[in-house]
Amino acid sequence: MRPNKYGYGLADGSYQAAGEIAGITRLVDDFYDQMEALPEAATIRNMHPKDLTKARQKLSYFLSGWLGGPKLFSQNFGPINIPDFHKHFPIGDEEREAWLICMRHAIAQQPYEQSFKDYLLVELRVPAERIKQRSQAHAAK
Repeated sequence: MRPNKYGYGLADGSYQAAGEIAGITRLVDDFYDQMEALPEAATIRNMHPKDLTKARQKLSYFLSGWLGGPKLFSQNFGPINIPDFHKHFPIGDEEREAWLICMRHAIAQQPYEQSFKDYLLVELRVPAERIKQRSQAHAAK
């Protein structure tokens, strides 16, 4: 994450702004609720198992470390390469945007400072784009 004038992207500044693991878990729960509810997210919802319990935990743990907090994902599940993990899914522009729409709605529901909401939306586009690129490269093989 790129640092900014608010301290996001520096040390655990983003993790703190997100409300630590409790705030991240709320964000992830709202994200998956959006994925369940929004018609434009049906395709990406179908890429997930019916029971989202493990997916919710894994995304919360990943975001904890990604935001500068504890590396809970690697502590509990081992190393992760998010683009490689998703490479076998057919992810293009539409799926990337559906994921970002769900995240945008979920972020809007959080009690974050507006500056952090804006920052987070910009930063989340980076891994979303990398996942799309890796998926398309894998499909082209």
